[in-house]
Amino acid sequence: MPKHLLSRLVGYLAAAQAGAITTGLIKLFIKQYNVNMSEALHSDPEHYRCFNDFFTRELKPDARSICEGEQNLAMPVDGAVSQLGDIKHDSIFQAKGHDYSLTTLLGGKPDIAAPFKDGKFATVYLSPKDYHRIHMPLDGTLTDMIYVPGELFSVSPLTAQRVPGLFARNERVVAIFDTEIGKFAMVLVGATIVASIETVWAGTVSPPAGKNVQHWQYPLEGEHAVHLKKGEEMGRFKLGSTIVACFEADSIEFSDLAEGDPTRLGELFATISK
Repeated sequence: MPKHLLSRLVGYLAAAQAGAITTGLIKLFIKQYNVNMSEALHSDPEHYRCFNDFFTRELKPDARSICEGEQNLAMPVDGAVSQLGDIKHDSIFQAKGHDYSLTTLLGGKPDIAAPFKDGKFATVYLSPKDYHRIHMPLDGTLTDMIYVPGELFSVSPLTAQRVPGLFARNERVVAIFDTEIGKFAMVLVGATIVASIETVWAGTVSPPAGKNVQHWQYPLEGEHAVHLKKGEEMGRFKLGSTIVACFEADSIEFSDLAEGDPTRLGELFATISK
């Protein structure tokens, strides 16, 4: 299946403003996936001029609460835990029988990957019904963004069990932050019919899909520095996908989470152990 062509075609259609047709498709999607529109800032499907606007819909200000406490990290997304645990030197667990390389995930750059070796990771899957904006689990200052070209396999739990190295093979955007507990990486993984990956500081990073790894670096201070607080939005998907969060060794301990557990933006994700 021509996954890139299909995904870009879906992206084109999702951006189309087709009036009643768009509204009809949104209503069908809401019914098919049981989307909870009572949480949306705009609950009426007719409010959305295109499918992308609906898919990246804002929540009401009181729909989520960000966990308080300087030692507490907030869950960055609505979704479900795919896997989480220890990074074993350069190896991240994907599913039974499948591991993949941390360095490959982060764009094949050993210097970027080095701080995370023997650290911790969490992989969270965002289903079609979920809220598709990604938020910061803790305060951070952006240092690097890396676009990594790749495949566009589905990232559903079933696919994760069957496709070796899935998250290190798919197209992705890697964001690296300086935080009070060291380096933190947020990886936004593309998938089949994921029409776009965006960040709040750069806008749309993909498409267009590139053929080469691209690396941007950002200053820690000054007018071009990107400082984000816990709970603030850092990016979004247009159509569903997966995030992989990576932390340095001995920096955090995850809350009581296990494979398959539902996640809710703002709830306790981890506690600082440094």
